[in-house]
Amino acid sequence: MTHEQSQAQSLPPITREIDLTPMQKKTARKSVAGSAIGNAIEWFDYGIYGYLVVYISQLFFTFNDDAGALPRIMAFATFAVSFLVRPLGGFILGPLGDRIGRQKVLVFTIIMISVSTAAIGLLPTFDNVGFLAPILLVLLRMVQGFSAGGEYAGAAVFMSEHAPDNRRGFYGSFLEFGTLAGFSGAAILCTTLTLIVGEDGMMAGWWRAPFLVTLLLGLVALWMRSSLEESETFTEDSAHTDANASAWKSFATLIRTYPGQLLKLIGFVVLINVGFYLVLTYMPTYLSATLGHGVVESNMTLVIIQLVMMAIIVPLGALSDKIGRKPQLIVASLGIAIFSIPAIMLVNIDSVWAQLAGMGILGIFLTMILATISSTMPALFPTAVRYSGFAIGYNLSTAIFGGTAGAINEGLVAATGDFLMPGYYLAAAGVIGFISILTFRETAGRSLRGNVIPGSDDHLRLAQGETLIGAKAK
Repeated sequence: MTHEQSQAQSLPPITREIDLTPMQKKTARKSVAGSAIGNAIEWFDYGIYGYLVVYISQLFFTFNDDAGALPRIMAFATFAVSFLVRPLGGFILGPLGDRIGRQKVLVFTIIMISVSTAAIGLLPTFDNVGFLAPILLVLLRMVQGFSAGGEYAGAAVFMSEHAPDNRRGFYGSFLEFGTLAGFSGAAILCTTLTLIVGEDGMMAGWWRAPFLVTLLLGLVALWMRSSLEESETFTEDSAHTDANASAWKSFATLIRTYPGQLLKLIGFVVLINVGFYLVLTYMPTYLSATLGHGVVESNMTLVIIQLVMMAIIVPLGALSDKIGRKPQLIVASLGIAIFSIPAIMLVNIDSVWAQLAGMGILGIFLTMILATISSTMPALFPTAVRYSGFAIGYNLSTAIFGGTAGAINEGLVAATGDFLMPGYYLAAAGVIGFISILTFRETAGRSLRGNVIPGSDDHLRLAQGETLIGAKAK
């Protein structure tokens, strides 16, 4: 027996869906559902802010009658504030999740997100209390940002550790399905309200309703998450290492041992967040306020695109289990780099069909990425620092490039008069993401167990006779 074969015998087994007992399958699906609904609520919050920013800017940031684009820029800047706080949430909640468990932190985050979002619907406006109104809005956005700093990373890690290794892309796509469902729900609710009560009715107080709905959704998510259990991956690996003996030690281990993995994730998240927030959050305002298209027509365009994205995201997640994550991500990043500017040119045409075509191009490539991120990013780190690495890297990159995308693009368009700025911005993000993706190991079908970086033991598994997607023998 060779040395490699001897080492291979001690490798943790790759779990496949056919290997799971009926109870384990039920637990995996319950975990996916609990993760997805919380994720949907988080993005429902961000979605309704994006769709209502036209009203929020007028109610909270119009300090005089000749403000121009300043209220919208300030409203998007407030949107960005929550992202600036997210790294703090990631630095605290990520290592905490590696220490005490993913489920406990996820219960905390859903409570904080639901309460702070609902509270926005109760705020007085500038006409009522003056500058106190935007100050309160900023404070609540900061609470949202802190809790969101642990929500998305925790949900993705929790889901990935429960999913069978050969179906992680399929299971993970449901988390992003929840993301799109949250955005679509926000779009449908806000658009329907606007149709029923009109823009005057929204300004008169109906803008509050979508925020208040979050509290009811949060109660459902809290009920589902309270009954979830930690994965065997987490409990078994944590029992065999002291790398996460405390939240601080988990953080120190991440920074000292895995800085390269952290940088890879940060570069990838530049593409994810610029694409996500420009296409799904900034576009309603860009189409209506910046380009002058009708509010309802602009919103409905986004609703149609999001529904198409929801229809194809699960098949694309399953596809990544068969062909690998890297090929799909390479195609998507190159597509965004090459086709973003032509797509924004189509969006600028005063035609619903042209706008649908432009948004459709961006939506397809974005969905190819979204379908794989919940299975790709947790696999960049070993179990002991998986939550920390995901939460810290993701939220640092999001704070700089995600939440600021709308405000920066609105400012650039106002300063230059060039309506193609979103296209340039997306293309640059596509190039950065492509470079980062090239450095990834292929992790489709790899085990997340064993406290090693998934994919780093391919040569041992190949020596054991396993067949791995995209693996090359040394």
